[in-house]
Formats: sequence, C-alpha cells, structure tokens
Amino acid sequence: MMYWYDHGGGGWGWFAMMLGIVLFWGLIILVGVLLFRAFARPAPRDGGERTGWHLGPASEVPPTPERILAERYARGEIEDEEYERRLAMLRSSRGGGAAAP
Repeated sequence: MMYWYDHGGGGWGWFAMMLGIVLFWGLIILVGVLLFRAFARPAPRDGGERTGWHLGPASEVPPTPERILAERYARGEIEDEEYERRLAMLRSSRGGGAAAP
C-alpha cells in the first residue's frame, strides 16, 4: 500500500503549478515596469509640477514676450523701428506704468 506516489493530481496539478509560477513572475515584472515608468516619466510640457527623475532640457521653459519679439526680429518678420518700439512698450508695461499706444 504505497499511497504517497500518486495522489490523483495527474497532469492538471503540474499545469496549475506552472500557470501559477508564470502569473507570479508576470505580476512581479509588471509591477517593476510600472514603477520604472512612474519614476522615469518625462516632465510635463504644460508647465505643471515636475515629478520623477527627469527634469528635461531648459528649452521647455515658456518663452517670454521679449524672447518671442527677438525671434520675430531675427527671422525678419518685423523691422528695426517696430522691434525697438514694441520692446520699449514691453519694458515700460513691465515696470508698472501704462504703455502709450
């Protein structure tokens, strides 16, 4: 009477055990990938709070009105006189006084 060799599980016991191991390791890998993606996420482009390890390049800083004006001048969209007039208007309005049209 040797009952310890075969408990009637057959192939289904081995199949369930292998499926359990695959699911266990799949869950461990999924948790690792989700943690990595949560901490290595790039910074938001809308100026929101920066989270995670990635701080992003300095070019993600929103441009100032003076910088936009300088870029338009550099591309030749506006002339010298208009650039100087608009720059003076921006600087005077930033100082607290109302700019004259």
